[in-house]
Amino acid sequence: MKIGLILRRPPYGDINAAEAIRHALGAVSDDLGASLFLIDGGALLALKDQDEAQTECTNLGAALKDCIDMGVEVFADGGFLKGRDIGEADLVEGVRLADLEAISAMVRASGKVMIF
Repeated sequence: MKIGLILRRPPYGDINAAEAIRHALGAVSDDLGASLFLIDGGALLALKDQDEAQTECTNLGAALKDCIDMGVEVFADGGFLKGRDIGEADLVEGVRLADLEAISAMVRASGKVMIF
């Protein structure tokens, strides 16, 4: 079974991004396939060199890289990022850009879906 995890909220300010990462890591640790879809504000999780100093939150950039290294497929909303002049060179290595149509198709192909 493959689990799709959708993150729509920005990475800092609440626990949604941390929980999405925790669940993705748990899925691959249990030998389940996992894809993390970063859309809307969630796409900002894909930025490398994140500065969370003003948030009092743990930096999630390293945890996202751990997800990728463990086999989680990570897709970021290319349209959202392009609208903010953020390109592929600005992203954590291993994050793939996709448009919402492609992300929608991948979500539909997931066995289970969790939304954060």
